[in-house]
Amino acid sequence: MTMPGTNAVLSRERVQALLDRMSRCRVVVLGDAMLDVHLAGDSERLSPEAPVPVVAVRQRRYAPGGAGNVAANVAAIGGEARLVAVIGEDSHGDALRAELIRRQVVDDHLVVLSDRPTTTKTRVMARGQQLVRVDEEVEHHIPPGAEQVVLAQLERALAGADILLLEDYNKGLLTPGVIAGALSRSKPGSVPTVVDPKFKHFFRYRGATVFKPNKHELARAMGDTFDPGTLSGLARCRADVGADNLLLTLGSQGMVLVTKDGEVTRIPAVALEVFDVSGAGDTVTAWVGAALGAGATMFEAAQIAKFAAGVEVGKLGVATPSPAEVLAAYDAYSDHLATSDCRREPE
Repeated sequence: MTMPGTNAVLSRERVQALLDRMSRCRVVVLGDAMLDVHLAGDSERLSPEAPVPVVAVRQRRYAPGGAGNVAANVAAIGGEARLVAVIGEDSHGDALRAELIRRQVVDDHLVVLSDRPTTTKTRVMARGQQLVRVDEEVEHHIPPGAEQVVLAQLERALAGADILLLEDYNKGLLTPGVIAGALSRSKPGSVPTVVDPKFKHFFRYRGATVFKPNKHELARAMGDTFDPGTLSGLARCRADVGADNLLLTLGSQGMVLVTKDGEVTRIPAVALEVFDVSGAGDTVTAWVGAALGAGATMFEAAQIAKFAAGVEVGKLGVATPSPAEVLAAYDAYSDHLATSDCRREPE
Protein backbone atom coordinates (compact mmCIF):
# COMPACT_ATOMS: atom_id res chain seq x y z
CA MET A 1 0.00 0.00 0.00
CA THR A 2 1.25 3.51 -0.65
CA MET A 3 -0.43 5.19 2.32
CA PRO A 4 1.36 5.35 5.68
CA GLY A 5 0.53 2.77 8.30
CA THR A 6 -0.57 3.59 11.81
CA ASN A 7 -0.12 1.84 15.13
CA ALA A 8 -2.18 4.47 16.94
CA VAL A 9 -4.05 2.89 19.83
CA LEU A 10 -7.02 4.29 21.71
CA SER A 11 -6.66 4.72 25.45
CA ARG A 12 -7.83 1.79 27.54
CA GLU A 13 -10.37 4.01 29.25
CA ARG A 14 -11.90 4.98 25.90
CA VAL A 15 -12.05 1.35 24.73
CA GLN A 16 -13.73 0.31 27.97
CA ALA A 17 -16.22 3.16 27.75
CA LEU A 18 -17.13 2.27 24.18
CA LEU A 19 -17.48 -1.43 25.02
CA ASP A 20 -19.87 -0.51 27.85
CA ARG A 21 -21.98 1.61 25.50
CA MET A 22 -21.91 -1.06 22.78
CA SER A 23 -23.44 -3.54 25.22
CA ARG A 24 -26.53 -1.29 25.29
CA CYS A 25 -26.66 -0.61 21.55
CA ARG A 26 -29.77 -1.47 19.52
CA VAL A 27 -28.65 -2.87 16.17
CA VAL A 28 -30.81 -3.83 13.20
CA VAL A 29 -29.31 -6.36 10.78
CA LEU A 30 -30.98 -6.65 7.38
CA GLY A 31 -29.71 -9.24 4.95
CA ASP A 32 -29.24 -12.80 3.77
CA ALA A 33 -29.41 -15.13 6.75
CA MET A 34 -28.45 -18.77 6.36
CA LEU A 35 -28.07 -21.94 8.38
CA ASP A 36 -24.59 -23.44 8.66
CA VAL A 37 -24.66 -27.21 9.24
CA HIS A 38 -21.45 -28.96 10.27
CA LEU A 39 -21.27 -32.76 10.03
CA ALA A 40 -18.15 -34.34 11.49
CA GLY A 41 -17.22 -38.00 11.61
CA ASP A 42 -14.83 -40.77 10.69
CA SER A 43 -13.83 -41.91 7.23
CA GLU A 44 -12.07 -45.26 6.88
CA ARG A 45 -13.03 -46.43 3.41
CA LEU A 46 -14.14 -45.44 -0.06
CA SER A 47 -17.67 -45.95 -1.28
CA PRO A 48 -18.24 -48.96 -3.59
CA GLU A 49 -20.58 -46.71 -5.59
CA ALA A 50 -18.03 -44.03 -6.50
CA PRO A 51 -14.41 -43.11 -5.62
CA VAL A 52 -15.47 -40.93 -2.69
CA PRO A 53 -14.94 -41.39 1.08
CA VAL A 54 -17.73 -42.75 3.26
CA VAL A 55 -18.18 -40.56 6.36
CA ALA A 56 -19.78 -42.05 9.47
CA VAL A 57 -21.26 -38.92 11.07
CA ARG A 58 -20.56 -38.64 14.82
CA GLN A 59 -21.46 -34.99 15.37
CA ARG A 60 -23.97 -32.55 13.94
CA ARG A 61 -23.78 -28.84 14.75
CA TYR A 62 -25.90 -25.87 13.64
CA ALA A 63 -24.96 -22.19 13.60
CA PRO A 64 -26.36 -18.98 12.09
CA GLY A 65 -24.54 -17.84 8.97
CA GLY A 66 -24.47 -14.70 6.84
CA ALA A 67 -26.62 -11.95 8.33
CA GLY A 68 -27.48 -14.37 11.13
CA ASN A 69 -23.81 -14.53 12.12
CA VAL A 70 -23.56 -10.73 12.09
CA ALA A 71 -26.56 -10.56 14.41
CA ALA A 72 -25.04 -13.25 16.65
CA ASN A 73 -21.85 -11.18 16.89
CA VAL A 74 -23.88 -8.15 18.00
CA ALA A 75 -25.66 -10.24 20.63
CA ALA A 76 -22.29 -11.53 21.88
CA ILE A 77 -21.20 -7.92 22.40
CA GLY A 78 -24.25 -7.56 24.65
CA GLY A 79 -26.24 -5.37 22.28
CA GLU A 80 -29.80 -5.93 21.16
CA ALA A 81 -29.64 -7.59 17.73
CA ARG A 82 -32.81 -7.34 15.65
CA LEU A 83 -32.55 -9.52 12.55
CA VAL A 84 -34.68 -8.81 9.47
CA ALA A 85 -34.33 -11.71 7.04
CA VAL A 86 -36.28 -14.36 5.14
CA ILE A 87 -36.37 -18.06 5.97
CA GLY A 88 -38.25 -20.96 4.45
CA GLU A 89 -41.19 -22.80 5.90
CA ASP A 90 -38.98 -25.82 6.50
CA SER A 91 -36.96 -27.68 9.11
CA HIS A 92 -33.84 -25.68 8.32
CA GLY A 93 -35.75 -22.46 8.97
CA ASP A 94 -36.89 -23.87 12.33
CA ALA A 95 -33.30 -24.84 13.16
CA LEU A 96 -31.99 -21.39 12.22
CA ARG A 97 -34.62 -19.66 14.35
CA ALA A 98 -33.73 -21.92 17.29
CA GLU A 99 -30.03 -21.10 16.96
CA LEU A 100 -30.77 -17.37 16.79
CA ILE A 101 -32.92 -17.54 19.92
CA ARG A 102 -30.22 -19.54 21.71
CA ARG A 103 -27.80 -16.72 20.95
CA GLN A 104 -30.31 -14.09 22.14
CA VAL A 105 -30.95 -12.61 18.70
CA VAL A 106 -34.40 -11.04 18.36
CA ASP A 107 -36.29 -13.18 15.83
CA ASP A 108 -39.56 -11.18 15.77
CA HIS A 109 -38.77 -9.68 12.35
CA LEU A 110 -38.06 -12.86 10.36
CA VAL A 111 -40.23 -13.28 7.28
CA VAL A 112 -41.27 -16.86 6.43
CA LEU A 113 -41.73 -17.64 2.72
CA SER A 114 -43.41 -20.95 1.95
CA ASP A 115 -42.11 -21.17 -1.63
CA ARG A 116 -38.46 -20.47 -0.84
CA PRO A 117 -36.05 -22.75 1.06
CA THR A 118 -33.92 -21.54 3.94
CA THR A 119 -30.42 -20.94 2.59
CA THR A 120 -28.34 -23.76 4.06
CA LYS A 121 -24.63 -24.61 3.82
CA THR A 122 -23.71 -28.13 4.94
CA ARG A 123 -20.04 -28.91 5.47
CA VAL A 124 -18.89 -32.52 5.86
CA MET A 125 -15.68 -33.00 7.85
CA ALA A 126 -13.48 -36.04 8.50
CA ARG A 127 -10.04 -36.20 10.14
CA GLY A 128 -10.04 -32.43 10.48
CA GLN A 129 -10.53 -31.88 6.75
CA GLN A 130 -13.55 -30.55 4.90
CA LEU A 131 -14.49 -33.11 2.27
CA VAL A 132 -17.46 -31.40 0.64
CA ARG A 133 -19.89 -28.52 1.05
CA VAL A 134 -23.51 -28.85 -0.02
CA ASP A 135 -25.49 -25.65 -0.69
CA GLU A 136 -29.29 -25.59 -0.63
CA GLU A 137 -30.53 -22.21 -1.83
CA VAL A 138 -32.18 -20.12 -4.47
CA GLU A 139 -30.56 -16.84 -5.46
CA HIS A 140 -33.28 -15.09 -7.44
CA HIS A 141 -34.86 -11.96 -5.97
CA ILE A 142 -37.71 -12.26 -3.52
CA PRO A 143 -41.02 -11.20 -5.18
CA PRO A 144 -42.47 -7.66 -4.83
CA GLY A 145 -45.04 -8.79 -2.28
CA ALA A 146 -42.31 -10.22 -0.06
CA GLU A 147 -40.29 -7.01 -0.49
CA GLN A 148 -43.12 -5.03 1.06
CA VAL A 149 -43.41 -7.45 3.98
CA VAL A 150 -39.64 -7.23 4.59
CA LEU A 151 -39.71 -3.41 4.50
CA ALA A 152 -42.65 -3.36 6.90
CA GLN A 153 -40.69 -5.55 9.32
CA LEU A 154 -37.65 -3.32 8.86
CA GLU A 155 -39.69 -0.25 9.76
CA ARG A 156 -40.80 -1.96 12.96
CA ALA A 157 -37.27 -3.07 13.78
CA LEU A 158 -35.83 0.43 13.25
CA ALA A 159 -37.99 1.94 16.00
CA GLY A 160 -35.50 3.27 18.55
CA ALA A 161 -32.55 1.65 16.77
CA ASP A 162 -29.01 3.08 16.91
CA ILE A 163 -27.61 1.60 13.68
CA LEU A 164 -28.61 -0.40 10.59
CA LEU A 165 -26.33 -3.07 9.10
CA LEU A 166 -26.97 -4.38 5.58
CA GLU A 167 -25.42 -7.79 4.90
CA ASP A 168 -25.58 -8.74 1.22
CA TYR A 169 -24.65 -12.28 0.17
CA ASN A 170 -26.48 -12.10 -3.18
CA LYS A 171 -29.11 -14.60 -1.99
CA GLY A 172 -32.06 -12.49 -3.14
CA LEU A 173 -33.26 -10.53 -0.10
CA LEU A 174 -31.47 -7.26 -0.82
CA THR A 175 -33.20 -6.40 -4.09
CA PRO A 176 -32.85 -2.88 -5.54
CA GLY A 177 -36.26 -2.08 -4.02
CA VAL A 178 -35.34 -3.36 -0.56
CA ILE A 179 -31.98 -1.56 -0.65
CA ALA A 180 -33.59 1.75 -1.62
CA GLY A 181 -36.34 1.28 0.96
CA ALA A 182 -33.87 0.48 3.71
CA LEU A 183 -31.65 3.48 3.01
CA SER A 184 -34.62 5.84 2.79
CA ARG A 185 -36.07 4.51 6.08
CA SER A 186 -32.78 5.05 7.91
CA LYS A 187 -32.54 8.71 6.85
CA PRO A 188 -35.46 10.38 8.74
CA GLY A 189 -34.09 9.40 12.15
CA SER A 190 -30.47 9.72 11.00
CA VAL A 191 -29.71 6.07 11.72
CA PRO A 192 -26.16 5.33 10.44
CA THR A 193 -25.83 2.50 7.93
CA VAL A 194 -23.01 0.00 7.46
CA VAL A 195 -23.01 -2.03 4.23
CA ASP A 196 -21.20 -5.32 3.62
CA PRO A 197 -21.69 -5.63 -0.17
CA LYS A 198 -21.41 -8.32 -2.80
CA PHE A 199 -20.89 -7.82 -6.51
CA LYS A 200 -24.46 -7.90 -7.87
CA HIS A 201 -25.68 -4.62 -6.30
CA PHE A 202 -22.31 -3.06 -5.53
CA PHE A 203 -23.20 0.48 -6.65
CA ARG A 204 -26.74 0.67 -5.23
CA TYR A 205 -25.80 1.74 -1.70
CA ARG A 206 -25.22 5.45 -2.27
CA GLY A 207 -25.70 7.43 0.92
CA ALA A 208 -24.47 4.69 3.27
CA THR A 209 -22.37 5.76 6.24
CA VAL A 210 -19.83 2.93 5.79
CA PHE A 211 -19.21 0.72 2.75
CA LYS A 212 -17.11 -2.33 3.68
CA PRO A 213 -15.97 -4.52 0.75
CA ASN A 214 -12.97 -6.81 0.76
CA LYS A 215 -10.17 -6.31 -1.74
CA HIS A 216 -11.43 -9.02 -4.12
CA GLU A 217 -14.96 -7.58 -4.24
CA LEU A 218 -13.58 -4.09 -4.78
CA ALA A 219 -11.22 -5.12 -7.57
CA ARG A 220 -13.95 -7.07 -9.38
CA ALA A 221 -16.43 -4.20 -9.20
CA MET A 222 -13.99 -1.46 -10.18
CA GLY A 223 -12.39 -3.31 -13.10
CA ASP A 224 -8.95 -4.53 -14.07
CA THR A 225 -7.44 -1.05 -14.29
CA PHE A 226 -8.22 -0.23 -10.66
CA ASP A 227 -5.25 -0.19 -8.29
CA PRO A 228 -6.34 -0.45 -4.62
CA GLY A 229 -2.78 0.39 -3.56
CA THR A 230 -3.01 4.04 -4.64
CA LEU A 231 -4.52 6.93 -2.73
CA SER A 232 -6.25 8.27 -5.83
CA GLY A 233 -7.74 4.86 -6.62
CA LEU A 234 -9.18 4.47 -3.13
CA ALA A 235 -10.57 8.00 -3.10
CA ARG A 236 -12.20 7.42 -6.48
CA CYS A 237 -13.76 4.19 -5.27
CA ARG A 238 -15.30 5.88 -2.23
CA ALA A 239 -16.74 8.57 -4.49
CA ASP A 240 -18.04 6.00 -6.99
CA VAL A 241 -19.94 3.98 -4.38
CA GLY A 242 -21.24 7.20 -2.79
CA ALA A 243 -20.61 6.29 0.85
CA ASP A 244 -19.35 8.62 3.55
CA ASN A 245 -16.59 6.15 4.45
CA LEU A 246 -14.93 3.27 2.63
CA LEU A 247 -13.55 0.55 4.91
CA LEU A 248 -11.57 -1.88 2.77
CA THR A 249 -10.67 -5.19 4.43
CA LEU A 250 -7.38 -6.78 3.38
CA GLY A 251 -7.31 -10.05 5.29
CA SER A 252 -4.02 -10.55 7.12
CA GLN A 253 -2.93 -7.05 6.06
CA GLY A 254 -5.66 -5.38 8.07
CA MET A 255 -7.92 -2.63 6.74
CA VAL A 256 -7.79 0.73 4.99
CA LEU A 257 -10.16 3.51 5.98
CA VAL A 258 -11.01 6.24 3.44
CA THR A 259 -13.14 9.09 4.79
CA LYS A 260 -15.27 11.65 2.97
CA ASP A 261 -12.73 14.41 3.64
CA GLY A 262 -10.07 12.42 1.77
CA GLU A 263 -8.11 11.07 4.72
CA VAL A 264 -6.69 7.58 4.10
CA THR A 265 -5.53 5.50 7.06
CA ARG A 266 -4.08 2.01 7.10
CA ILE A 267 -5.17 -0.07 10.10
CA PRO A 268 -2.88 -3.11 10.54
CA ALA A 269 -4.21 -6.46 11.70
CA VAL A 270 -3.46 -7.56 15.26
CA ALA A 271 -4.00 -11.34 15.26
CA LEU A 272 -1.30 -13.08 17.30
CA GLU A 273 -2.34 -16.51 15.96
CA VAL A 274 -4.50 -17.34 12.95
CA PHE A 275 -6.42 -20.62 12.98
CA ASP A 276 -9.44 -19.88 10.80
CA VAL A 277 -10.45 -16.71 8.92
CA SER A 278 -14.07 -17.87 8.46
CA GLY A 279 -16.52 -15.23 9.64
CA ALA A 280 -13.93 -12.48 10.17
CA GLY A 281 -15.77 -10.15 7.77
CA ASP A 282 -19.03 -10.64 9.65
CA THR A 283 -17.24 -9.83 12.90
CA VAL A 284 -15.84 -6.57 11.48
CA THR A 285 -19.30 -5.53 10.23
CA ALA A 286 -20.92 -6.21 13.61
CA TRP A 287 -18.26 -4.50 15.70
CA VAL A 288 -17.91 -1.45 13.45
CA GLY A 289 -21.69 -1.07 13.48
CA ALA A 290 -22.11 -1.49 17.22
CA ALA A 291 -19.25 0.93 17.90
CA LEU A 292 -20.71 3.60 15.61
CA GLY A 293 -24.12 3.07 17.18
CA ALA A 294 -22.49 3.62 20.58
CA GLY A 295 -21.06 6.97 19.50
CA ALA A 296 -17.56 6.03 18.35
CA THR A 297 -15.84 7.95 15.58
CA MET A 298 -15.18 6.05 12.36
CA PHE A 299 -11.51 5.65 13.25
CA GLU A 300 -12.38 4.40 16.75
CA ALA A 301 -14.91 1.93 15.35
CA ALA A 302 -12.34 0.52 12.91
CA GLN A 303 -9.75 0.23 15.67
CA ILE A 304 -12.10 -1.73 17.94
CA ALA A 305 -13.18 -3.95 15.04
CA LYS A 306 -9.56 -4.88 14.30
CA PHE A 307 -9.17 -6.27 17.82
CA ALA A 308 -12.43 -8.22 17.48
CA ALA A 309 -11.30 -9.65 14.13
CA GLY A 310 -7.96 -10.61 15.69
CA VAL A 311 -9.81 -12.59 18.36
CA GLU A 312 -12.14 -14.23 15.82
CA VAL A 313 -9.41 -15.56 13.52
CA GLY A 314 -7.64 -17.04 16.54
CA LYS A 315 -10.52 -19.48 17.01
CA LEU A 316 -11.51 -22.52 14.99
CA GLY A 317 -14.62 -22.04 12.88
CA VAL A 318 -16.99 -19.10 12.83
CA ALA A 319 -16.83 -17.48 16.28
CA THR A 320 -18.30 -14.53 18.16
CA PRO A 321 -15.75 -12.59 20.26
CA SER A 322 -16.79 -11.25 23.65
CA PRO A 323 -16.00 -7.75 24.97
CA ALA A 324 -13.69 -9.31 27.59
CA GLU A 325 -11.71 -11.08 24.86
CA VAL A 326 -11.46 -7.89 22.80
CA LEU A 327 -10.24 -5.92 25.81
CA ALA A 328 -7.65 -8.64 26.49
CA ALA A 329 -6.51 -8.41 22.85
CA TYR A 330 -6.21 -4.63 23.24
CA ASP A 331 -4.06 -5.11 26.37
CA ALA A 332 -1.81 -7.63 24.64
CA TYR A 333 -1.35 -5.36 21.64
CA SER A 334 -0.61 -2.33 23.83
CA ASP A 335 1.99 -4.33 25.76
CA HIS A 336 3.54 -5.41 22.46
CA LEU A 337 3.81 -1.82 21.25
CA ALA A 338 5.25 -0.68 24.57
CA THR A 339 8.10 -3.20 24.35
CA SER A 340 8.69 -2.95 20.62
CA ASP A 341 11.48 -0.92 19.08
CA CYS A 342 9.41 -0.49 15.93
CA ARG A 343 6.55 1.95 16.51
CA ARG A 344 5.39 2.21 12.93
CA GLU A 345 3.98 -0.36 10.55
CA PRO A 346 6.27 -0.82 7.52
CA GLU A 347 5.12 1.12 4.47
